[in-house]
Amino acid sequence: MERRDEAPGEGDVIQIGVAVDIPEPWGGQLTRRRAEAGDPQAADIPAHVTLLGPTEIPVVTLPAVERHLAAVAAAHLPFTLHLRGTGTFRPVTQVVFVAVAAGISECELLAAAIRAAPELRREARFPYHPHVTVAQDVAPEALDKAYEDLADFSAMFEVEAFTLFSHSGQARWQPRRDFRLG
Repeated sequence: MERRDEAPGEGDVIQIGVAVDIPEPWGGQLTRRRAEAGDPQAADIPAHVTLLGPTEIPVVTLPAVERHLAAVAAAHLPFTLHLRGTGTFRPVTQVVFVAVAAGISECELLAAAIRAAPELRREARFPYHPHVTVAQDVAPEALDKAYEDLADFSAMFEVEAFTLFSHSGQARWQPRRDFRLG
């Protein structure tokens, strides 16, 4: 049995992700909408715009990753993010999302800079496309309903930080640290 207070071993890994959290009241609204669609991931994943998807790294590299994220944040200015309307990745993947209408370039630049760290380079299955998932891998009718119900959705807010999250595989993604932009 592994003790929690032991120092991490050289082979220990952690799953991380980096995202822009969606603030209230919109974050809760979009997370609830994802749950209403029957998406089982809604309970574990708060509404967000992904900058780095789930990535497994050795625990011993976490301090270097955090230094890299701090440097990326310092090199990028805060920006306005406008979420508006819905989109889908169907038929490639069974996903409906709220679209990023403004702030796309800023998200793309942040995502590219974050992935530039050797510890965070990984093969991407799809090109980066900033969005907020509101239904994934649910019945087609639930995808259609989410798409229609949120077609008029609009939210605009300032992004002043991004967040490093970690996941144990057993509970909700947990915020580890915020990195302030600029």
